[in-house]
Amino acid sequence: MSRRSLVLPALLACCAGLVACGGQLTVEQQIIAVIRDMEARIEAGERRPFMAHISEDFSGQNDSMNREQVRALMIMQLNRYQRLQGQLFPIQVIETGEGTASAHFRALVTGGPNWIPESGQVFAFDTQWRRVDGEWLLTAADWDPVPLEEVL
Repeated sequence: MSRRSLVLPALLACCAGLVACGGQLTVEQQIIAVIRDMEARIEAGERRPFMAHISEDFSGQNDSMNREQVRALMIMQLNRYQRLQGQLFPIQVIETGEGTASAHFRALVTGGPNWIPESGQVFAFDTQWRRVDGEWLLTAADWDPVPLEEVL
């Protein structure tokens, strides 16, 4: 057996060992991973996978928006801008109970026709999460624009 053919099994064994030592992800790590996946899905224009992270009983903007209205907002934004981008700032996650958590963060959201955005805004997000069948779902979210003087 050549040295080259031994490298792949050795690398796989090392990776398996690292995963075993790492243990399960914390609630914070799990929710951050879902938020980052949602960001990637919007940037790729994939609204269905994005919406899969939102619970059926979702409530947003102080109970003035439901899941269907979020879906409509996403469609409108994806149709308006050829390219949506997000830059998330540190995400703070707090476990609020068994299978529930909140996450707070800011995000710079930009949109435009090509590579250069024509508009952008920083938003402050307050979100609520619930674990359903092992998956974290967004159950509530409120977001407000952050004044420029607070960003700088």
